[in-house]
Amino acid sequence: MSFQVTEEQKSLLEMVHAFGENEIAPKMEAFEKKHEFPKEIFEKLKELSLMGMLMPESYGGAGLDLSTYVKVLEEISKHALAVAVSLSVTGMPQNMLLRYGTEAQKKKYLIPLAKGEKLGAFSLTEAGSGSDAAALKTTAKKEGDFYIANGTKCFVTNGKVADIYLVMMRTGGDKANGISTFIVEKGMPGFEFGKVEEKMAMNASPTLELIFKACKIPQENIVGGEGEGFKVAMHALNTGRVTMGACAVGLASRAFEEAVVYTKMRRQFGKSISEFQGIQMMLADMASQIEASRLLVQKASYLRDQNKDFVKAASMAKLVATDMAMKVTTQAVQLFGGNGYCQDYPVERLMREAKVLQIVEGTNQIQRMIIAREILK
Repeated sequence: MSFQVTEEQKSLLEMVHAFGENEIAPKMEAFEKKHEFPKEIFEKLKELSLMGMLMPESYGGAGLDLSTYVKVLEEISKHALAVAVSLSVTGMPQNMLLRYGTEAQKKKYLIPLAKGEKLGAFSLTEAGSGSDAAALKTTAKKEGDFYIANGTKCFVTNGKVADIYLVMMRTGGDKANGISTFIVEKGMPGFEFGKVEEKMAMNASPTLELIFKACKIPQENIVGGEGEGFKVAMHALNTGRVTMGACAVGLASRAFEEAVVYTKMRRQFGKSISEFQGIQMMLADMASQIEASRLLVQKASYLRDQNKDFVKAASMAKLVATDMAMKVTTQAVQLFGGNGYCQDYPVERLMREAKVLQIVEGTNQIQRMIIAREILK
């Protein structure tokens, strides 16, 4: 494992930084206020070949490793967490199809997703099965050459704006062994969109319900076979936890940078507040926590890139980095004082955005359970 940034990575990150500064940052406030998905930004991400970074070039992707991908997500998160999260989520069905999809599914669905011609979404959660994901109730019953789906899914990132959804449904008995994963396309008869969530932040990344009313899904759209759906979902979530850790590091880094600039500028008692030891202690803690979290994300990425077991490392990276982001953004607001609570400055938005990272891809309480299970097995 090397901490050295390669020349290829350096060039890529410089390009992403410039894109963030020029194309993302100036426009995101308007998208957030209008609760509008930034389609034009994703069109440009497509032009930059950033929509399928982890996918092999043979399937339309960029062929990058996870260690590089997380660096890109960290950089994008400094400018707009909503963009980084939606980008990460469209990658989840790509990971699932690459690992478990048939060649026909890869040609029909994976290639357009990786090229950015289509946007993807992942749907596991239901109103009665959040952390207890294996208790989901949405059903898919086999009838001839189709599965008939009925039920409601919730908290779906990229809902409505996505074209291709990988949805976990019950095809058999109770718990995990009765779950299967299906490819559902927007526009299929019986597939509708429900309530759009009004969130405390990240409103440019839509979150809503998926409703299935006797939706006919072709049998060739099952991914990995009947009863394999929970395993397929966990494969995507393990990588997703690493990417959420990367997003947390980027978000916290932005808050920290804002705090450093502000504390140098803000004067009280005749001098910059950055000269006070108490402020310096806060900044030192923030910087150390960000760096420690970044290293955990890098380790988890390295293990996955080496095809080694990274489940524990992924949960540790997600847990530590997202808890850190909540703490660092809160401290940034504190360092801004009253100004930090006002929308004239970005840190209050960063603090609101940080909260969701402790919840998505498995709450941080669930991450602790996974880590303990891995330690004790």
